[in-house]
Amino acid sequence: MTQEPCQCSDCQKFYRQHDRFIREFPTFKQQQELNWASIQSFRTLCIKVTEELQKQLSEVHSNENLVVDDKHMSDIEITEALDEIENVNAYLHSIEALMERIFDTRVSKEVELKFKEISKELAPDPLNLDRLILNRLFHQTPDFPDKKKS
Repeated sequence: MTQEPCQCSDCQKFYRQHDRFIREFPTFKQQQELNWASIQSFRTLCIKVTEELQKQLSEVHSNENLVVDDKHMSDIEITEALDEIENVNAYLHSIEALMERIFDTRVSKEVELKFKEISKELAPDPLNLDRLILNRLFHQTPDFPDKKKS
C-alpha cells in the first residue's frame, strides 16, 4: 500500500518549495551553493537576534525598577530564547562543518547533466502548458469547469 503525500497547507508549501529548489538549482554545484547560502543566512540571522536579545536582557537588568509592559519579553523569556537560539547556532555550526566536506566533492560535467535531467523528472515546471492542461483535466479546477455540468 503506497502512502499518499500529506495535503495539509504546510506540507503543500514544503512540496512547492522543494520542487522550486530542484527546478531553479538543478546541478550538484548549485545545490551545494544553495545549501551553503541557506545555512549561512540562518546563522547570520540567529547571531543578530542573539545580539539583540542580549542587549534587551542587559537593559531589563539595568532597569529592574521600571515596570515592564506587555509588549516586552520578560527576562526569563529572553533567557530561554537565548538558550534555544544558541543551541540552534551550535547545530548550524555542525552542519556547516559537514557542508565544508561536501564542498570538497566535485563531479564531472556528465554527472552535472544527469542532475539537470533528473531534476526535470522530479520537479517539472508547474507552469508548463502541458502540465496545466493535465492538471485541469484531472482536477476540473474552478477556472476550467466541468463541461458536463453546463
